[in-house]
Amino acid sequence: QVQLVESGGGLVQPGGSLRLSCVGPERTFSTRAMGWLRQAPGKEREFVAAINWSGGSTGYADSVKGRFTISRDNAKRTMYLQMNSLKPEDTAVYYCAARTSLAVTTTRVDEYDYWGQGTQVTVSS
Repeated sequence: QVQLVESGGGLVQPGGSLRLSCVGPERTFSTRAMGWLRQAPGKEREFVAAINWSGGSTGYADSVKGRFTISRDNAKRTMYLQMNSLKPEDTAVYYCAARTSLAVTTTRVDEYDYWGQGTQVTVSS
C-alpha cells in the first residue's frame, strides 16, 4: 500500500509563491517516478509536473514551465513543487501521485497508480 500525503496548499495573491510537499513513507519511495497533477472546478484532472526516481529528469506542462519547479529528497521520502508567479488560473486541488516501482515518468494522468488526498491552492486577490 502506497500512502501519499500532500501539504502546503493555501490562499495566495496573484504573483505570489507556495511550496507543496508530498511525503511517501513507504520504503520503495526512492524507486518511483512521481508527479504533481491538478484539478480545477468543472475541469478534468491535468498533468502539472513529473520527476524520475533519482530527480535527474523532470518534465512540465507548458502552462507552468518557467514558474514551477519539481524536486525530491529521497532521504526524506519527500517530493516538492515550488510554485512561483502564481496566477488565478493555477487555482485547483493539487495531487501528488506515484507510479509503480521502476516505471518511467509520464505526463498521462491515467498512468499514475497511487494518489494523495489533494491539497487546495487558491490564487486570488
